[in-house]
Amino acid sequence: MSWMNKKNEGGSATAPTTPSAPAASHQSTPAAPRESGTLVNIGKSVHIKGELTGSEDLTIEGRVEGQITLKNHTVRVGESGHIKAEIHAKSVLISGEVVGNVTADDKISVARTGSVEGDITAPRVILEDGSQFQGRIDMPTGGKTAQFPEKNKQKGGNEQKTGTGS
Repeated sequence: MSWMNKKNEGGSATAPTTPSAPAASHQSTPAAPRESGTLVNIGKSVHIKGELTGSEDLTIEGRVEGQITLKNHTVRVGESGHIKAEIHAKSVLISGEVVGNVTADDKISVARTGSVEGDITAPRVILEDGSQFQGRIDMPTGGKTAQFPEKNKQKGGNEQKTGTGS
């Protein structure tokens, strides 16, 4: 690239030269198909009550009440998503609000904008700084759920032994 005028062999000045940009292509290239199928979106203005099942990844920005089962796919709860449902999927990514138990065969991730009120069960669990969670986490290993004895707890999370007598 030249920023100075050059003189051609005849002695006259020529305009500065700049590299030519490649011509813009007006043809759109279709996106490669995803192995898991297509992505379904439930928009902000949509409210669903009942049972959702399917064989596609799902993003929820609206409201869903009931049960969501996508065992071989991903459920994404967007920042404007409000869920009152049991969720079972391969992966669950939460950026909105979920009230209900969440089970994933691979992982559950709660973003800093997300909140969960219910139990979480997955081999991998990610709770980002700022996320809100109230419930129990079970992280099974090797396909088996770990079994822990139930403990009575006082307010504040301190353990309390129960028995007879004062």
